[in-house]
Amino acid sequence: MELLLALITGLSVAGVFCGIRMYRAEAKLPGDLALALEIGSSRTGAVDSLVDRLGMRYSPAVLRLMGPKRVNEVRRKIDLAGNPGGLTIDRYGARRAVYGFLGALGGLVMLSKGSVFVALLLLAFGAFWTEVGIWSAIRVRRDQIERTLPDFLDVLAVVVSAGLGFRQALDRVAEKYEGPWSDELRITLRQMDMGVSRRQAFDELRRRNDSEQVAQFVTALQQGEELGAPIVDTLIQIANDMRRTDAQNARRKAAKAVPKATLVITSLMVPATVILLGAGLFLGTGTNFGSFTGE
Repeated sequence: MELLLALITGLSVAGVFCGIRMYRAEAKLPGDLALALEIGSSRTGAVDSLVDRLGMRYSPAVLRLMGPKRVNEVRRKIDLAGNPGGLTIDRYGARRAVYGFLGALGGLVMLSKGSVFVALLLLAFGAFWTEVGIWSAIRVRRDQIERTLPDFLDVLAVVVSAGLGFRQALDRVAEKYEGPWSDELRITLRQMDMGVSRRQAFDELRRRNDSEQVAQFVTALQQGEELGAPIVDTLIQIANDMRRTDAQNARRKAAKAVPKATLVITSLMVPATVILLGAGLFLGTGTNFGSFTGE
């Protein structure tokens, strides 16, 4: 009995020490998940979390069926979307498996009932719902970055002109901003802290963002550094060019919207108005409809 008690005590002490060691140990995360936790929200919704748990075991099979080229393309899109909800390529495969199964099952059920249109909708849902979420996240994220970037450059130019170095000013201003652009800057600063050159870090910044303004910012910054131009003048010039580009894009969108609005008015509102006026005039004449029906 005493031997058993001593054995239990020893195992308990060993378990406590192992737990402390595991607690203090630095866990190594997979590359995709580490990036997701760095620049994306790590919290997923209840539905996405459930879908990930159900489909994670089938994710490797889905990724193998997609092929390496397609997997790299999807990983690139996830990077451009900013890993929304902590999305990784493994979670993408899990969601494709679950949504594909549900869409195919629902499509077969509707097809057996003769609802071909609904069956096609369910099949399209299973095949493209995950893609739609990524595409939407890419657009929203790009718009947020492009709205933030000109004001950010103005503030950065002021801080640099106050006497701080570019690296310190970038860190100071990034702390005052929230959103995807601030997340991207933190990634860039972290890479520079780990020994990556500034040029390479900004090249990675441009690669992660499918935005003309980000590409313009990185290119102008690198050209100014090569030519020895003052960084403050470069930042102000980039901000002014971006605002000029935004104004041109707004005018271009407005010019495209006018023909569309005219087409809608001409094809829908004008005929409806003519029918309404004609019916009102006809009813206002007091015509006896019984003469037409024979009553």
